[in-house]
Amino acid sequence: MVKVDVENGYYLFKLDDLLNGSNISKNQIMRETNTDFKVLQRIIKGDVYKIDVAVYARLCDYLDCNLNDIVEYIPNNK
Repeated sequence: MVKVDVENGYYLFKLDDLLNGSNISKNQIMRETNTDFKVLQRIIKGDVYKIDVAVYARLCDYLDCNLNDIVEYIPNNK
């Protein structure tokens, strides 16, 4: 899990934990979701500046999960 601080809270990027818990390799999900390896790496490392909803939809469909299972926003007031 990678925590990325932003002005009013932080994001938790959880894709790596999700893949490890599912025994799915990065190469496997890359091939089967037609997602570029660099894009997956940026999501895993929390190095994301814009969100491509189509990529997240493919990942959620493949992993049978919700967006919050991949990335979660936590505001400072919680």
